[in-house]
Amino acid sequence: QVQLVESGGGLVQPGGSLRLSCAASGSIFSIYPMGWYRQAPGKQRELVATITSGGTTNYADSVKGRFTISRDNAKNMVYLQMNSLKPEDTAVYYCNARTLATGWGNWGQGTQVTVAS
Repeated sequence: QVQLVESGGGLVQPGGSLRLSCAASGSIFSIYPMGWYRQAPGKQRELVATITSGGTTNYADSVKGRFTISRDNAKNMVYLQMNSLKPEDTAVYYCNARTLATGWGNWGQGTQVTVAS
């Protein structure tokens, strides 16, 4: 079992930056792949970025070159650095962990990101 708490969201102007954080606890954090998802109003929740236990990353085409996912296993933390933000990035962002028992089924409460002038 993994518990996740997201933070760092807020209101930012187009072209600005935000850094989201995810604090994890429970079980063996260092072996789990981690990911960030987002859900915009009226839209389905979608994958943004993933990172393996060894640090291999993957990104949605819409955020490549702008977002960076990272993890610090010693601190049980996962981060999402978001640069050059666009209005279409506005969404609730969720952290998740892929466990052997439940797959991608370990959701945090989410943090709101709003990009507007």
